[in-house]
Amino acid sequence: MAMAPSSSLLLSLLLIMLVSHTTAQPSFLYHFCMNDKGNYTENSAYHTNLNTLLSTLSSNTQVDYGFYNFSQGQGSDKVNAIGLCRGDVKPDSCRSCLNDSRVLLTHRCPNQKEAIGWYDNCMLRYSNRSIFDTMEPDPTYLLWAGQNATDMNQFIQVLRDLLDSLRTKAASGGSLKKYAAGSTAGPSFQTIFALLQCTPDLSEQDCDDCLVRATSDINDRCYGLTNCRIGKPSCNLRFDTSSFFNSTADASPPSPSKASPPTPATNTNSTSTKGKSNSTVIIIAVVVPTFLIFILLISVCIFIRARKSKRSFHNHNDTEVNNEIEPTDTLQFNFDTIRTATNNFSEENKLGRGGFGPVFKGKLSNGREIAVKRLSMNSGQGDTEFKNEVLLVAKLQHRNLVRLLGFCLERKERLLVYEFVPNKSLDYFIFDPIKRAHLDWEKRYKIIGGIAKGLLYLHEDSRLRIIHRDLKASNILLDEEMNPKISDFGMARLFLVDQTQGNTNRVVGTYGYMAPEYVMQGQFSVKSDVFSFGVMLLEIVSGQKNSGFHNGEDVEDLISFVSLFLLLTIFIFSTN
Repeated sequence: MAMAPSSSLLLSLLLIMLVSHTTAQPSFLYHFCMNDKGNYTENSAYHTNLNTLLSTLSSNTQVDYGFYNFSQGQGSDKVNAIGLCRGDVKPDSCRSCLNDSRVLLTHRCPNQKEAIGWYDNCMLRYSNRSIFDTMEPDPTYLLWAGQNATDMNQFIQVLRDLLDSLRTKAASGGSLKKYAAGSTAGPSFQTIFALLQCTPDLSEQDCDDCLVRATSDINDRCYGLTNCRIGKPSCNLRFDTSSFFNSTADASPPSPSKASPPTPATNTNSTSTKGKSNSTVIIIAVVVPTFLIFILLISVCIFIRARKSKRSFHNHNDTEVNNEIEPTDTLQFNFDTIRTATNNFSEENKLGRGGFGPVFKGKLSNGREIAVKRLSMNSGQGDTEFKNEVLLVAKLQHRNLVRLLGFCLERKERLLVYEFVPNKSLDYFIFDPIKRAHLDWEKRYKIIGGIAKGLLYLHEDSRLRIIHRDLKASNILLDEEMNPKISDFGMARLFLVDQTQGNTNRVVGTYGYMAPEYVMQGQFSVKSDVFSFGVMLLEIVSGQKNSGFHNGEDVEDLISFVSLFLLLTIFIFSTN
């Protein structure tokens, strides 16, 4: 049977996906385009110098120790570039990562004179100003995807000791490599792994200062979490309870006496590199739109179904209350009242911990059960998050949002008092092979619809337009009837009613749930939450986490697997 042209095209796209699935490198963890540092025009002297320098950057040395810093051009058209690979990455992987970086970074920042991008294995930055031998702590990206530590205080202390020892080791490195990685025994039979690195052109003091700043950034959102990574132009830091680096890699670079001065070299592999990079761009251009269309269609169907159900119900019962509950006055609680309700914040009443701080269960004198968020006192950013959450949540009243009952500002305490939601969070059920059996398809549909209604209220129907920015399964709580309630508005952003998009230089959220335009360019909108909702929808349907999804013996992310499955399905149906 002759195959239709559309089927041939789909087959070609599918083959591209299958071939490149294991070889194509993902997009940046994060990148910045410095719009305020000036722009260049196409085919200008600066553009030519930039292309020349980046095409030969990783071959401009006879010694591969993972650090490259070179310049090209003169005067105002001079380009300075730095490439840094993770200390345990082998030379071939290092060069491959930098080659991918140079193509993607100029694609993401097509006219900016200064830009920086991070992969897991390397970092690349360039500028028209001098960036050598200078400690630059900003811009900063911060990503986390871990669970809360079981023994918070002990975990923090063990982690702090490990980071301090590795920081000293990394800072004291030579002019070719400032890198340290190691592990130590943590609480609850866990092992904590950590990696710290600076660009080796820094002095020992500058490297130490940069890593101290990175360590202090942990309090912003990673406090008490088991996984976090922080990237700065001059240094980076990462820790996890799972091994992520090559512990057998030699952390010591070649002796400086053996390193020959770098000499310019021509790029003999430019054709193959360009072909590989073009293939990567094609994959991104095919997979991302396909996935977004799929999520958009499902979201539209859910919204339409929810609205039809709501109108139908009102036609049958005009006395039914609206989804938006009438707000009540927010109460300021007395600290002693909350302390008594939580049995002096006892460990027995502890429900868990988030980036904000620990959460405790309590019971008021009238018998009402509450959940109390207690701000971590040593978290400077937490004060901002506290005020943000109070101002936002106090004005939000909806069946599918966790209800704020009050707050406390007393004795240096920052406390938020919420309604108690008994059935924990959504991730407690869907990722447990036994507990998810309690969620039949009817309940899962009900949960999906409830989350959609809550989002619709935040984005369209409330007096304020709210972008949540950290929508994930652990932030969806379930009441006694398994109705979903969106929680944790510490990272939310307030929009004007007619505002559709915003930008930020500080990316916050959970890696794997963040929309591509947010991760790559700092742009967020209602679509950012819809993307996170789509990822969560896939997790609810499949019962698999987006990160660490197992496909046979392989481990990959759920989005990539679904995208490949969709293309295969389209191909099969188009040929029948």
